[in-house]
Amino acid sequence: MSFHTPSDLKLICGNRNYSSWSLRAWLTLRKAGIDPELIVLPMDTPEFEERVAQYSPTRRVPVLWIGDEYVWDSLAIAETVNERYADFALWPVDLKLRALGRAMAAEMHSGFAALRQEMPMNCRARQRRLAVSDGVHRDVHRISELWQAAQQQSGSSTWLLGDFSIADAMFAPVAVRFGAYALDLSVPTKAYVDHWLADADLQAWMSLANKEAWVIEHEEVGE
Repeated sequence: MSFHTPSDLKLICGNRNYSSWSLRAWLTLRKAGIDPELIVLPMDTPEFEERVAQYSPTRRVPVLWIGDEYVWDSLAIAETVNERYADFALWPVDLKLRALGRAMAAEMHSGFAALRQEMPMNCRARQRRLAVSDGVHRDVHRISELWQAAQQQSGSSTWLLGDFSIADAMFAPVAVRFGAYALDLSVPTKAYVDHWLADADLQAWMSLANKEAWVIEHEEVGE
């Protein structure tokens, strides 16, 4: 795919290695054919606190700036990108699949607290072993159930709903987590993780994450 970078568009994000919400927004833009200008703010640093208020009304990332207009929150950014840059192609045409995808994206947006807390995203990690709670096991089971149900309904063996969708972007950081930590995954779940980890756009992000010098507290989890 060829990419373009609109001169009036900037994505404000956190460390590529750790910021799962920034990854979601960036992947959505890339799948719409946009390689956005990035302003990376290092999380958990005085610099972040000093600079984030310039860009974000919530003091969180990501934020997409389009000229003098800004959109915050990954899911809102994804929907905006879908409308303005992707000709609505980031959701399926089929109504049932589109409804399923939106429900999955919303569940990911608001749920899976144990997974988030105990298995933070870390692009540099590979198959780390750590003891996890029953809550994490329940989250992993539910996510696997969702992925398999979506692929069965769509008849897809790659992306969740046939072609790439916003639902895939929302679950991309989970695929990164499942590659970072040693988990007992079902064959279909591992296949989806492997599909994501082989994706050129995700590989580009992870390559840049591996070059970052910043380290935050949870880097040592599972070592």
